[in-house]
Amino acid sequence: MSEITATLFNYYHVCHRKMWLHAHHIRFENEYDAVSIGRLIHETSYPRQNRKEIIIDGIKLDFVDGAGIVHEVKKSDKLEESHIWQLKYYLYVLAQKGIEGMTGQLNYPKQRKTMDVFLEEGDVEEIERQLEAIRSILESSQSPKVKRMSICKKCSFEEFCWG
Repeated sequence: MSEITATLFNYYHVCHRKMWLHAHHIRFENEYDAVSIGRLIHETSYPRQNRKEIIIDGIKLDFVDGAGIVHEVKKSDKLEESHIWQLKYYLYVLAQKGIEGMTGQLNYPKQRKTMDVFLEEGDVEEIERQLEAIRSILESSQSPKVKRMSICKKCSFEEFCWG
């Protein structure tokens, strides 16, 4: 199994089936309008920032400002818990690389909302536990069973899972 990307880590918090499908190269995001809108928001928000994406071991940082804050730009806060864990995963990977003292900020430009995110006591152990759970799911030869959730209505996999 390849490295665990931030996308897979995020999907673990959203839907294990979506995570497994994505990891096994079954994807519909390119045909899905919500993803295109999110990409547009990401590309056009915060134009005054030096917006060079940084890629390190499967994570792609939207941008890092001069104060050492890793920014993650999202379309909506509907999946805020998964966004928080994705950003904590960024901070974890950076710390594993010896880059200490970074903090994170979730940016929801459409909602004019920001949220500071920190790697707190116990988070490293929790992230490592989640990484083991992710590996276990991804190593399975079969995808997790479908499970109806409210998020299904807005998912690019809805027709694939329920059609």
